[in-house]
Amino acid sequence: MARFRTRLALLGSATALTAVQLAAAQPAAAADYQWVALGDSYTAGVIQAAGDPFEYPRDGCERTDRSYPQVIDRDLGAFLDLTNVSCGAATIEDVTSHAQEPIGRSAPGRPDPDAPFAAVPPQSDAVESGTDVITVGVGGNTLGFGEILFKCLELGQGSNGAGTPCKDELAASIPAKLTKVAADYDQMLAKLHEKSPNAKILAIGYPTVIPNDTSKCQYNNIHQFFSITPGDLDWLRTDVLEPLNKAIEKSAGTQDSAAFVDLYASSADHSVCDDGKWVEGILDSDNRMALVHPNARGHQNAADQVTEAVLNAISPS
Repeated sequence: MARFRTRLALLGSATALTAVQLAAAQPAAAADYQWVALGDSYTAGVIQAAGDPFEYPRDGCERTDRSYPQVIDRDLGAFLDLTNVSCGAATIEDVTSHAQEPIGRSAPGRPDPDAPFAAVPPQSDAVESGTDVITVGVGGNTLGFGEILFKCLELGQGSNGAGTPCKDELAASIPAKLTKVAADYDQMLAKLHEKSPNAKILAIGYPTVIPNDTSKCQYNNIHQFFSITPGDLDWLRTDVLEPLNKAIEKSAGTQDSAAFVDLYASSADHSVCDDGKWVEGILDSDNRMALVHPNARGHQNAADQVTEAVLNAISPS
């Protein structure tokens, strides 16, 4: 409990104090609130820099022990019961209605040695009528960000960092992808509300990945964005990633039961190209595959932001 109290105190909010009171009032009681965590790899953890898988046998979703749901669970588990069904590579439809075939830690040209994995049910199956809080961090795979990223890597090779080859080829396709994200997200929120009408749904945005000043990013640095040009990084930030967050925020704003949790502002100085990075580049600092995913520090920041939102959701008004 000491670690739990310390971190909540650092949040500096009245809501955090309420949480301490709730936990202290029922030290031996079963958890009072049911929380279901849904999402993709930015929720599950997946990469080694976000911890170790803790579920065996592996199901290929690669939930790691330093991902933000697990960090929060260690702090709030006294009164908040977590069901974490987030899964790497999940799309919005995988949350809503599709059975997903997890890929584990597969990467282009490097399949996971334990693949193929059995399909997992739609994540929304974990939501019950009595669920109190639902967190959901998803949308990037519906947008196709991974495919866009690898296309930009391919098109930037040999450019010496000049021009915007990826923008030139892909820009026209982005508006339709964002439209699909918005439509799928609306349907997902409606489905979650239908399954648990009294639950508070927290739509988790994506952190800062690319800095505003892309001169920080070194062309051909494998620990950053490798062969993606600075011009394409600017385009990816302003026309792809920031609009993705806006689409999620707008969708959450249309539902009385939902609220948006912004991770972008708090991570602004911790991009892939910053010294104190919270998101790894193509490889992490230990030369392990990372493919632009949050590390444990990034998940700790997410845990802090999501913790405050969860406590606000369950605290008496």
